[in-house]
Formats: sequence, structure tokens, C-alpha cells
Amino acid sequence: MSRVCVVGAGAAGLCAARHLLVTPGVSQVDILEQSGQLGGTWVYTENVGYDDFGLPIHTSMYKSLRTNLPKEIMGFPDFPVPESEKSYLPAKDMLAFLQLYSDKNGVTEHIKFRQHVQLIKPKQGAAGEVWDVSYKDLNTGVSVTNEYDYIFVCNGHYNTPFIPNIPGLKQFKGDVMHSHDYRVPEVFDGKRVLVVGAGPSGMDIAYEITCVTKKVILSHHLKEQPKSVFPDNLIMKPDITKLEGNKAIFADGTEEDVDVVFLSTGYLYNFPFLHESCGIVVEDNCVEPLYKHLVNIQHPTMCFIGVPYYVCAFSMFDLQVRYYVRSMSGTFKLPSPAEMIQQWEEEKQERADRGYTKRQAHMMGPDQERYYASLASEAKTENLPSVITKIREESSARFLHNLQSYRQDVYKIIDDDTYEVISNGKREVLC
Repeated sequence: MSRVCVVGAGAAGLCAARHLLVTPGVSQVDILEQSGQLGGTWVYTENVGYDDFGLPIHTSMYKSLRTNLPKEIMGFPDFPVPESEKSYLPAKDMLAFLQLYSDKNGVTEHIKFRQHVQLIKPKQGAAGEVWDVSYKDLNTGVSVTNEYDYIFVCNGHYNTPFIPNIPGLKQFKGDVMHSHDYRVPEVFDGKRVLVVGAGPSGMDIAYEITCVTKKVILSHHLKEQPKSVFPDNLIMKPDITKLEGNKAIFADGTEEDVDVVFLSTGYLYNFPFLHESCGIVVEDNCVEPLYKHLVNIQHPTMCFIGVPYYVCAFSMFDLQVRYYVRSMSGTFKLPSPAEMIQQWEEEKQERADRGYTKRQAHMMGPDQERYYASLASEAKTENLPSVITKIREESSARFLHNLQSYRQDVYKIIDDDTYEVISNGKREVLC
């Protein structure tokens, strides 16, 4: 009978627990959550920096955030987001959805809140390898160490800011801020703001703060220039090359005076609770060695749910969990460590040959369907329907080229391959 520890009660952790609780042979499921509520990155707080226990604030949620993907592809395969008129929802609705998912699947009662995981370490038990997990009850200050047979690492990867090496950044005379700490636009009232990075958050926030700023300069290296119509006080520039005093200098040689450098430069994978004997290394934001971006090759009784990005997240979590749980129950057998290492090295080389950098090791995007299919095929489980990746690609294109109004689009899934979208009053059926 297996004892399982799930680290984190965000969407990935809740999904892991939901499947584990109905898996024969699993006798214990402990979900250790550092905060006082479930939901992970979907929890909004006005606080930034550190919490009352001196731990870094986990969430990067800002007050106005609405999903950048339609709700029709944001649910779990067996638990869709409830019907409503709009496709793009505020964060509080997604948090309520996760609460509903947890409650309906009997997960909530298994969550241990305010538990700070301090150390996870493998050791040899009587019947093979097991894990010691040390964690501290933040309310009482008491630390305990419990033994488990399996570890599901579900701590998310949108909480540790990546700060790029911009020459002159440390000497910059104005304010420097990362999107992790952004909550409301009023902090930029009357300022000239340089936004570095044009991912979903960068674009969204740059657009939002134009209502209060004197000027917004959006610096990026997107291969495809956005066709969105921006307010007159927002201009786009190529990559920033350096800062001198209050001046930003760009790759095209132009310069702009700025008051604030706002870094929307993404996040780092961070697992501070893993002892080095776990065998996991994060270098240039590549987590390795992982088989299928999921299984700890050195210690296959540990898995990581949710590492890949540019994916249909909740659906992918569900497929990853189903894959791993089926390996636990013996439905299929994982390859040998040597075979897993070989496949991981071959995948890295293949991605490098296509121009991916090491930092993009876990980026899926156009590779996501192939990734989903490989998991489903090996585990002999149901694959994700192609319609969700089709909608994701369609929505992402509309985000880039129609930022001001794409969230008014309404989607409806017709079948596993077909969907319709109503945009500007026009209905399109696509497959």
C-alpha cells in the first residue's frame, strides 16, 4: 500500500490528488500546501515580497487578470469549467472552479494547509527506496518528518522571478520591478515605463498601464510583430541592450528616458526543498534529468507535474498524472534509467537542432500535441482531443493581433476536432 506526498495544492496538486485518491493500492495521500488556501497562482493578494511567516509570496496574480485562454480549454478532461456566457474569465472564477473541483472530488479534506516543505530526501527502506519529507507547521512552528513511497512535486513555476542580465540594471536610477509583484496600474501614475518582455503578462500589463502612464515602451524580440492597435502612449522597441542612468538603449540604437524598468521576463523553476541526493539539477531553466518532462530518472518514484509550458495546462496536468499513476499501478512499465536517459538526451539534441535553446527545454507550443500523444500512447490511456490545441493556437493568435478585444470572443466545442467561435458578432466553425 503506497503512501504519497503531493507538494502544493494548486491546479497540478489538486489534479494529482484527485487521481491518487481513487487509485487502488494508494493508502495515504498527503497534500502539503504552504499557504492558507488552495489554488496556487490563482490566489490574489495585495501583498508582495514576503508573507507573515517570512516566506516569499507565491502568487503572481494581479487584480484585473482575466484568463488569456478561453474557459472551454481550461478545465480538466473529466471536469469542465461550468457554462457561462463569457469564454475569458476573471481569476476569482478560476479559483472558485478549483475549489469546486477539489470539493467534488474529495480532495480538500486531504490538504494540510500552512505546511512549509523544508527537505525531501531519498533513503533505502526495507522494501526499496522511500522518501523522508520534512515540513514545518507554520501555525505552531513544529517540524515533522514523515516517510512516503512516492513524491509528486506540484509547486508551480510562476513564483520565482527571472531577472535578466541587462548591463546597467543594478545602477539604474529609477525603480525596477518584476511582474511577479504587479497588482494594480496606479503605481505607475505619470511615469515613463519600460516593459521588458512581450509574453502574455507583458503585453497585458503594458496595455493596462497605458491608462495611467505618461509613456510605455514595450521592448521585445517577438518574431511576429503584434498587429494589435495600442494607445498612442505605447510604443514598441527591440531588445534593450543596456541602461545608462535613466536612459534605455535598444538594439536598433535608439534611446528612451524611463522612470521605471518593469521586467516581464518570466520565471525560474525552483525546488529549494529537494536535497541534492534527489539528483535534480536546474541549469539555465532546464530541469533534468526528467523523462518526458515528468519522471525523475535518477529516482523514478518522484515525478514533477506541470513543468512544460505553452500548453493546455489543466488538461496536460491530468494526462501527466494519469500517465504516472498508471506506471505506479503496473499498467505499463517505465523504461530502464539508461533508456530514459538516452531518450532525454536524444530529445534535447533534436530540439537543439530545431533552434531551441537550453532555456526553452520545456517549451511546447507547436510540440504539444506530439507530447500529449507520446504520454497517452506509452501509458495506454486516453489522449487529449485535438480541439483543445486548435483552440489554444487560435486564441493565442487573436491575443497577439487583437489584444484590445479578443477576450470578447466566445468559443464552443462541437466535438473532439471541431469548435466554433463568435467574434464581432460573426460565427465561424473551425476544425
